[in-house]
Amino acid sequence: MRIIKLQEHQPQEIIDLIIACLNDDGLVIYPTETVYGIGANPHSKTAIDKLLTYKGRREGKPLSVAVANQTIAASYVDINEQARKFYQNFLPGPYTVVSKSKHTVDPRVNSEFGTLGIRIPDYPLMLELLQQYGQGITSTSANISSGKRPYSVQDLLDQMGEKQRQLVDLIIDAGELPKNEPSVVVDTTLSTPIALRGQLHGEYAQNSDGSETLHTQSETETMELAGRIMLNQLNQLHAHGLVLALDGDLGMGKTIFAKGVAKFLGITEPITSPTYSYSNEYTYTRQQTTGMFYHLDVWKIDQAAEAAFLEIEKLIQPNNIVLIEWWSQIAHLVKLPTATQLITLKFMGEGNERTITITKKYAQDS
Repeated sequence: MRIIKLQEHQPQEIIDLIIACLNDDGLVIYPTETVYGIGANPHSKTAIDKLLTYKGRREGKPLSVAVANQTIAASYVDINEQARKFYQNFLPGPYTVVSKSKHTVDPRVNSEFGTLGIRIPDYPLMLELLQQYGQGITSTSANISSGKRPYSVQDLLDQMGEKQRQLVDLIIDAGELPKNEPSVVVDTTLSTPIALRGQLHGEYAQNSDGSETLHTQSETETMELAGRIMLNQLNQLHAHGLVLALDGDLGMGKTIFAKGVAKFLGITEPITSPTYSYSNEYTYTRQQTTGMFYHLDVWKIDQAAEAAFLEIEKLIQPNNIVLIEWWSQIAHLVKLPTATQLITLKFMGEGNERTITITKKYAQDS
């Protein structure tokens, strides 16, 4: 592992070293306007093997690719009108724009939805490198998975074991970086852009009450939205469990959304609304995680004793998802554990078009 101090070398010398390292399937740690990132050739199986070994377990956390401009981005992803607006308004800058992948990279760089995130960093050295390299490099934070955000090389060295040190070939040390937040990750593949990390601004900003209003145009898209929400909540799910609280008239897509959750979890059993049995339960195993998916329909419940019979509080455990249709029927009758993440979804619409208002809060804030 070689450490190069940025201020002690000419930019072109550093760029030449990085390109040589990347061409040799090496791993390079480099500075950006947010945190230190780790770069590899996204087309190389050998390089991605090394990168994934370095990062460790990354369930639900696909890689992204940094490029110099939108033209090069278009060789990796399909850029729709939504994505084009983000490129024009926010890039270069601290945004990762997720689009449908063209599958030109190692398959493990893409997400499980067949999407790929693109970064155009607002950091002169990296932009010049990417221009000269002529293709993308991986753009993921250089910390070990679940490790401290890397604002300095020392942050990284402190969390690296000998195994990680042997995998890294080159580190570009630009000193202590400003304590900026990681890039906002926005998925532009559905009818409404969705922030998978951070908060959107401008016309896509949250409502004044902190909720988000999203739109879907088909049952398939409603199911895909469920998968994106689940992907965004994996850390919370593993730590404390998750409650999805759905409201909306009959036929508005609540059970379709439940099917999307089940698909994300890898459940292959038919999903039907438990209108008369109140609750259906399914065991799931997703990658290295096993848990329960509880699907409740409470539209007939209006008494505290009936709500208590469901014992919802006991269902909420790490790795368990509790999805409740007609949540407003029992919201005042149920006291959730303090650390529970409650996501309420209100469904409205006509035909196959849906407007879904999403609010996220913790039980103690209810």
